[in-house]
Amino acid sequence: MSGKRPINPEDLCAPVGFAHGWLVEGSDTRTLYLAGQCAYDPEGAMQAVGDLAGQLEIAMRNIGSVLRDSGMTFDDVVQLNFYVLSRDDYATARREFGRIWKELCGRHYPAMALFQVGALFDPLAKIEIQGIAAGSV
Repeated sequence: MSGKRPINPEDLCAPVGFAHGWLVEGSDTRTLYLAGQCAYDPEGAMQAVGDLAGQLEIAMRNIGSVLRDSGMTFDDVVQLNFYVLSRDDYATARREFGRIWKELCGRHYPAMALFQVGALFDPLAKIEIQGIAAGSV
């Protein structure tokens, strides 16, 4: 099947004005464009307020839900961009980030970038993660 469709898992907060992901399918390839994910619970409330590593884990699990509903896994992720408010907070939390990464992604390391930004859309967010996954049909 060729085409594109939005991916909005029922276990994530209902998106308003965006989709959690867009799956584009060709004759032999699939590409998933992942919207930025923060540490929201299914009702849309920010979790782990003030805890960068805690927010990373929840945001990554939210990405996992979008991957799952697309028929993909973290092994299909080819790029991730991490947007943080503080590079220094990231440096302090690196060991905890590594533990979370290994638990969810094992030894799969896609192309990644980290950006320090002045603000995120939600003032309680300390991190937002966006990326791309690809696989074969």
